[in-house]
Amino acid sequence: MDSSAPETIALAAAIAAIAGVVRGITGFGGAMVMSPPMALILGTIAAVPVVLLLESLAAIPMLVQLRHLVRWRLVGPILGMACLFVPLGTWILLAVDPQLMRRVIAGVVIVFSLVLLAGLRYTGRQQPATALGVGALSGTLVGATSMGGPPVILYLLAGPDPIEVTRANLTCFVGAISLAGFVLLALNGVVGAGGLVLALLLAPGYYLGMVLGTRLFSRFNDQRFRRFTLAFMLLVATGILLA
Repeated sequence: MDSSAPETIALAAAIAAIAGVVRGITGFGGAMVMSPPMALILGTIAAVPVVLLLESLAAIPMLVQLRHLVRWRLVGPILGMACLFVPLGTWILLAVDPQLMRRVIAGVVIVFSLVLLAGLRYTGRQQPATALGVGALSGTLVGATSMGGPPVILYLLAGPDPIEVTRANLTCFVGAISLAGFVLLALNGVVGAGGLVLALLLAPGYYLGMVLGTRLFSRFNDQRFRRFTLAFMLLVATGILLA
């Protein structure tokens, strides 16, 4: 599809608005909703920087609001390791079949979502070595597909923190790693003027959806939040796998 055609822009705007609602509720989710359909209508290499730019800018107002809840000692090492591995993901994006990568990610997400939905939940200390491994995997995935959140999401959701803290941690991580991924793609010449313009056109709808999602967040208690998040991930991952 022609990315400059009015019907393409309208479809992309609708996708972005829906993604904004999910991002507002969960603190992440935007890239998982946007990436597969955006890649379909724009092409993967064109879609990834658009999604990453929207995700990184969207985090700014939410992070200002939630920064006092973020567990920086938990998020910091994950984020640092993820940033180190974004270049590997960027290389994969340019060298490997993106459809194959999306299906691999989908399979991993489905397995972990089913495990946690079954009630298996990590209750011990979150170990530094595990956090670094999760960060490395996430950085690779964000550079390759713009969907680097699932490993960190599953890791944080499995922990003992209340939903407010988990949501703040996810908001911080997703925003920062999305910005890192966008910068790396720009340095590699992947980001064009057309992508920047499209991201600006989609931003208002994405932000409005995010505001609506933020208001809906108050309707979720701890158990409902975790179940909603995992069920959502399972649904999206299954769709990607079958596409």
